[in-house]
Amino acid sequence: MTTRRDFLRATAGAGAGAAFGIVPTVKFEGAPAVHIRRVTPVAVASANGREAVAKAMEVLQGGGDTLDAVVQGVNIVERDPNDTSVGYGGLPNLDGVVQLDSSLMHGPTRGAGAVASLEGVKTPSLVARDVMRYTDHVLLVGPGAQEFAKSMGYPIEDLLTEESRRRWVEWRARLSDRDDFLIPEGSMRGGSGFRPESSYGDGLLDSHDGVRPQGTINCNVVNADGDISGVTTTSGLAWKIPGRVGDSPIIGAGLYVDNDVGAAGSTGRGEAVIKTVGGHSVVELMRSGMHPEDACLEALRRVVTYTVEPRLRDELGRPNFGVNYYAVNKKGEYAGAAIFAGSRFAVSVDGDTRVEDSAYLFERD
Repeated sequence: MTTRRDFLRATAGAGAGAAFGIVPTVKFEGAPAVHIRRVTPVAVASANGREAVAKAMEVLQGGGDTLDAVVQGVNIVERDPNDTSVGYGGLPNLDGVVQLDSSLMHGPTRGAGAVASLEGVKTPSLVARDVMRYTDHVLLVGPGAQEFAKSMGYPIEDLLTEESRRRWVEWRARLSDRDDFLIPEGSMRGGSGFRPESSYGDGLLDSHDGVRPQGTINCNVVNADGDISGVTTTSGLAWKIPGRVGDSPIIGAGLYVDNDVGAAGSTGRGEAVIKTVGGHSVVELMRSGMHPEDACLEALRRVVTYTVEPRLRDELGRPNFGVNYYAVNKKGEYAGAAIFAGSRFAVSVDGDTRVEDSAYLFERD
């Protein structure tokens, strides 16, 4: 026998549950059964993250945590000496020193950790995770970040590979024709091995002034329960002023995660992303109901609006640099978007790992 009070209590619970994506089935005999709406797991990353999203999905399918999934994914790229935009083998700063940045966020616990200008550790994302787990801080920088890494057992290594050193030497030789540095034989434009601009494509190493590559990997995931995590890691702008920090280790800029909404991260010109709080902007636009693609494009329009310096604009008044956003929401919808056509992003979903074309604001000339 069901009383009016039992009925009202049951229907009120159903309404509240529906608001949070929970569909209850009311049974008047015994405890009510609650069915949670499942999500198709998704991993999305910058185009250099195809292996990363495949690994992230493998971890998720094995029951692993979302943060472990994204970190293990980007560790593949961080340890790859052939990727000169991230981790070991990253292009160095003005003084020939590799300085790495990374940030991460764990949606379920609202945790965050980051390191910047970290020298000597191939996997800054792991150090950022330790900052989150073992300290009351969010961001450690420079020598302090390295000392912390040493205290956590990370070996300090030389991260400058011969390829990165060669490219730094060639860049330094072109700084001036009035100093004592000579251009190495065979490395002139069109000569063996010299690449004055990025030839990697897919938006991995966009150039903001024609000759200085920059690159990053961002990876975000959502699991079947709707839990979300994200990570961004980079060696930053090549030949940068020592100590320069871009958007990648800044929570809300190069990465932002809200477990109630979604995650977003970026690659490209970090200064432009910082000034428009890019990652946070994308997530807040998704909170308002925008699809990830629309949110990424709107955040890119803000970058265009904020770019007023003549030195950073082309003859049409558009930015002369690249910015890319990558996003996934709590429903499992995802997207990648860029200022200019031609960029791509990696995704793993429904058992398929692939690279897709990014949405964009402008065609290139």
